[in-house]
Amino acid sequence: MKRWLSWWDGRVVLLALDVAVAAAVIVVTLTGGDPRDPHPALYVPAVLVSGLALLARRRWPFLVLLVAVACMPAGVTLLPLMVAQYSVAVRHGVSWVTGLAVVVAGVAGKVLPVLSAPESFTQVVIVLGFFVFGPVLAGLWMHQRAALLAVLRDRAEEAERTRTLLADQAVFAERRRIAREMHDVVAHRVTAVALQAGALSLRAPDEKTEQAAETIRATSATALDELRAVLRVLRDDAPAESGPGVLASLEDLVAQVTATGARVELTLPDPLPVVPDQVGRAVYRVVQESLTNAGKHAPHAAVDVRLAVTGERLAVEVTNRLTPHGSAVPGSGYGLVGMRERVELAGGDLRTGPTGDGRFRVSAGFPVGEGV
Repeated sequence: MKRWLSWWDGRVVLLALDVAVAAAVIVVTLTGGDPRDPHPALYVPAVLVSGLALLARRRWPFLVLLVAVACMPAGVTLLPLMVAQYSVAVRHGVSWVTGLAVVVAGVAGKVLPVLSAPESFTQVVIVLGFFVFGPVLAGLWMHQRAALLAVLRDRAEEAERTRTLLADQAVFAERRRIAREMHDVVAHRVTAVALQAGALSLRAPDEKTEQAAETIRATSATALDELRAVLRVLRDDAPAESGPGVLASLEDLVAQVTATGARVELTLPDPLPVVPDQVGRAVYRVVQESLTNAGKHAPHAAVDVRLAVTGERLAVEVTNRLTPHGSAVPGSGYGLVGMRERVELAGGDLRTGPTGDGRFRVSAGFPVGEGV
């Protein structure tokens, strides 16, 4: 069925149109022809053949023209020939095929006799215009219209591709600009903090100060590593990898937080699930932001971090008890917003808020598919 519809560009509407044209030509020819001469027995079969041949006019228009010409000696009217001429012009445009079709139509047996012995000049004009040049000119107009539409369609697609390319270039340029700004401002500042913390740990007057300075230095070094990874993504758009590596780094994150005196309990599934890099980073950021918020708004409160795999979902839950006095550390106010955006980009969902028993919970779920 699809192969036959390819004759009509896969459109049932065009098939229905050709069926209607063939049926109309058969009906009009049967009612308007003269079956008495010269071969009355062949008249009806010739009408049916010439009419049904029009179904193939989009695929083989010149062959349909020859069939119409061959049926004319049986008394078939010029209507199938006119439709065939139109179809040849539509298919081939201004070409030798169309010119040959005009010649064939001229010698078909009814047009040429009128031109060779015309009764009047008006009759010649009518015959030439209506039976020969009319269908051809109409077909040429449709051919040029289709060609123009194809050119306009190609130009529109090219313009769309150009806009997409320019937009991609603009995004890439903006990402590189952001990467340069982050490198020039943030990376240098964090590097300075790490260097000063390292120097302080070497000249610390007591062990407690040395531990605090070492924690600051280690945290700054980790921040630099993460910042370099972000800069690499911004600059190179490196493809994401899959694996448990980012989830495994949660233990280091919790160790860094507990080194500051916080009480954090981490529970991880064994073995760790294999998740896309985007999901792993989203989980890491959820835990990181939750620990940061707990430290600011509920200092010294115990924090429980749990990761669990249920079916094809990875659940992340961070809870802490609410305290009446929070920290004076300023916040941007975009922590939860950014956390939600990152989770949604990874295909997950996020829920935050009090639990009703004096605790605050951050809960996120991510699809992990068959990699678990």
